[in-house]
Amino acid sequence: SMKQGMQWPALMQALALRPEGAPSFRLTGIGPPSTDNTDHLHEVGWKLAQLAETIHVEFEYRGFVANSLADLDASMLELREGESVAVNSVFELHGLLARPGGIERVLSAVKDMKPEIVTIVEQEANHNGPVFLDRFTESLHYYSTLFDSLEGCGASPVNSQDKLMSEVYLGQQICNVVACEGAERVERHETLA
Repeated sequence: SMKQGMQWPALMQALALRPEGAPSFRLTGIGPPSTDNTDHLHEVGWKLAQLAETIHVEFEYRGFVANSLADLDASMLELREGESVAVNSVFELHGLLARPGGIERVLSAVKDMKPEIVTIVEQEANHNGPVFLDRFTESLHYYSTLFDSLEGCGASPVNSQDKLMSEVYLGQQICNVVACEGAERVERHETLA
């Protein structure tokens, strides 16, 4: 998922500073359909292209809209001979646990790409159990600790926009974990164990 594309400028700048010169950089963004008729993938690609031009990095961007990562396969990405491939997944895989075989299809597609590196960011929590009371208790402890941590770091004032956005985002997760069942429950975080 591309989200806002904020993870890419630092990498692009690092590529631009390489002593041997910047390699060409091709990025494929995958994101969900827009709910407000805005082409978010195109906007992110345009902003990154502007940055690439400014710092003299040869850049190519493609955006794919997909309801689920499980709908994609490696052949859609048109990988090129000799191309180094990196895969970056941030808070996407846990949503596939509600779809039978979803994780397996995505990991198989990633394996078929033969990436040089794979980065995955996921929350480690036990929110995928079938028993409501266990999920509720785990959720209570996990999110209480998370909110305490956010408050304790003192990174933002009490009434800041960032705090409000965090509360709304995490509140939606909590609601999904405790109030939804079946395929509607997409916040299915698991532990590594």
